[in-house]
Amino acid sequence: MGALGALAYGLRGVQQWRGLEERSWDLAIFSQVARDYSELRAPIVPIKGDSFNLLGDHFHPILVVLGPVWAVWPSPLSLLWVQAVLMGISAVPLTRLAIDRLGAGAGLLAGAAYLFGFGLQAAADVQFHEIAFALPLLAFSLTALLRGRFVAAIAWAAPLVLVKEDMGLTVAVLGAVIALRSPLARRGGMGLAAWGLGWFVLSTFVVLPALNPGGQYDYGGNLGSPLDVFVPVEKWTTVLMLLLAAGVIGARSPIMAAMLPTLAWRFAGNVEFYWGWYWHYNAVLMPIALAALLDALGDRHSDERRPRPLVRWTAVVASAAVTLVLWSALPLANLGRATSWEPSPRAEAAAAAVDAVPGDVVVASDITVMARLVPHDDVQWVHGTNARVPDCVLIDREAFSWGGQDPGDAASWASGNYGTTFDEVMTENGFEVACRPGTT
Repeated sequence: MGALGALAYGLRGVQQWRGLEERSWDLAIFSQVARDYSELRAPIVPIKGDSFNLLGDHFHPILVVLGPVWAVWPSPLSLLWVQAVLMGISAVPLTRLAIDRLGAGAGLLAGAAYLFGFGLQAAADVQFHEIAFALPLLAFSLTALLRGRFVAAIAWAAPLVLVKEDMGLTVAVLGAVIALRSPLARRGGMGLAAWGLGWFVLSTFVVLPALNPGGQYDYGGNLGSPLDVFVPVEKWTTVLMLLLAAGVIGARSPIMAAMLPTLAWRFAGNVEFYWGWYWHYNAVLMPIALAALLDALGDRHSDERRPRPLVRWTAVVASAAVTLVLWSALPLANLGRATSWEPSPRAEAAAAAVDAVPGDVVVASDITVMARLVPHDDVQWVHGTNARVPDCVLIDREAFSWGGQDPGDAASWASGNYGTTFDEVMTENGFEVACRPGTT
């Protein structure tokens, strides 16, 4: 099942690549990070700004492991496959535990409900994010916790603080759950809780401001009023879907408390992307949902007070039902659609535009082919505030990042925007490249 999931998500990434589907600038940003690490440099990301160290944006030093991957395969596609493999790996321990506790049929269904659930599918659809590394760490930690191997649970949970700054709070809650679970593991659980809380404070209030060009934590200003946590209704829809992912009965498990830190910062935030069931924010909650479900249903080998078979099957089916209802609208459904395997009719023009940009130059681009430029050029965001004037500009006049406003021809736009002369290099099917005279 893990291999099948990795293959499915990897192939979906290939479909997106061939179809010129770019959800945001994130794939390009993380590609710049991977390239930097492969060249043993700090993760400076010109897409975010001149000399912008991405460790001042979010605390994710675990991304250094992308360096060797990029060195072997210097393409944004490599990141999509890394994420796919991490998702597949995360299903292995949880599904094995589900089979052990529920039997083969219910266990496989529970594992499939996790691996192909709405949370992971939505994350894959918006392409690569650092949270992919949290999935196997959470899966192995929670599995070890439920098997009573608390030292292993602590060891797998500890590196989560290196994935993203807010994961420190999740680690702290996991440490508290372990401490309450077993008197023998109380000291280790409390140590893990202190470790997670300490790294959250250190990364958020010391490391990130120190490395951020503005000397601050950029996302602190996204918090709204405490009363806004409960509105709009979209937030409650997300909670309901997560409860269903845990089979509803999973709410009985203390493990569900590990969802609270993520939900707290999302629902307290004033960014609409944080609230809903789509995007990548629910991915880290899906291993927690399955672990809570398995905890609440008990172990068929040792728990005499576990729920009856009808309750167990109802809970497992409920965990899969929400994804089944949404299936036709979820990204993996595209694997069965012949049209989704066809390259974009604009693919040749996009490739020609990328080829028209000389190598090793500073190029400003919008979202459509931004990631494709990263392996060979120093890429900026056309709407950014970089002080450096780019050598070339690559514009997709149909890109959504222009907000429906046609920027006009690339040479005129660039000349007016940067206050210097740009000449047209190529134009085809909406893609245009303009460069300063003498750029080679």
